[in-house]
Amino acid sequence: MDYLAKYGYAPDSEAMGRALEMVAANLENIACEQVFKDCFSMMDLTTLKTNDTPASVTKLVNKVNDFQLGRPEWPLPASVCVYPNFASVVKDARKCDFNITVVSACFPSSQSFLEVKLKECEMAVEQGADEVDIVLALNAFLAGDYEKASDEIRQVRACIDAVAARQGREVHLKVILETGLLRTPEAIANASFLAMEAGADFIKTSTGKVDVNATPAAAYVMCECIAKYYAATGKMIGFKPAGGISTAADALCYYSIVSTVLGKEWLNKKLFRFGVSRVANSLLAAVEQVTVSYF
Repeated sequence: MDYLAKYGYAPDSEAMGRALEMVAANLENIACEQVFKDCFSMMDLTTLKTNDTPASVTKLVNKVNDFQLGRPEWPLPASVCVYPNFASVVKDARKCDFNITVVSACFPSSQSFLEVKLKECEMAVEQGADEVDIVLALNAFLAGDYEKASDEIRQVRACIDAVAARQGREVHLKVILETGLLRTPEAIANASFLAMEAGADFIKTSTGKVDVNATPAAAYVMCECIAKYYAATGKMIGFKPAGGISTAADALCYYSIVSTVLGKEWLNKKLFRFGVSRVANSLLAAVEQVTVSYF
């Protein structure tokens, strides 16, 4: 499948470079309390440590539960993101309105049997996951077997939808492209279109577990692909940068890219998320003008 030809998309590195320079030059002009709070509301507040425990995950959830007691003027994060075995822990501890996101399907490598990946996703949704983040099967995609990579996403989509339907609810699917391993704008674009066609509600840059994670250039290409897909199908697909986003300035950069390429319609938690473990305190500090270490 030649997705670039199908959607009439050709990455223009020079034009993208100029656009990203303009984004960088304009960050100070959009830095304000409301934008910082908007970014906060679109966070998937994440803990993906090898030493995560039920107690440490519960502690993070309780910080979200109690957050607005001291800051009633702030929104809550969009979700708390954990390994799939902690979905029920978050569900049991949750006392306010945020989603449960899990990384699943043998995150972060996606290197296992499809049956194992599907079972892990099924169990995560059964135990309360509202959103499932999986990694594109790079073992197939990088070998040029786009159909196999696409079929895996379709099967995960069908699996989580079936479990959610039995519970009378819906679950969202985010597909992580691992853009740092795709290396070229064309490969990132092909992966973006493949994931969207296969049923992704969101496309996501990175796992945060490789040497190169989210970059403005990769984000720009992905957002251009979302725009092309929307023009062709009328379907609004979400975008999630993740990995290496640690400062309020980083958040502003990706917020500005989404605003520039996709428009204000995408600047909400239904269509735009940040995968973050560190940026929450930076956003709080940017508004409060003091060092913050709440999360």
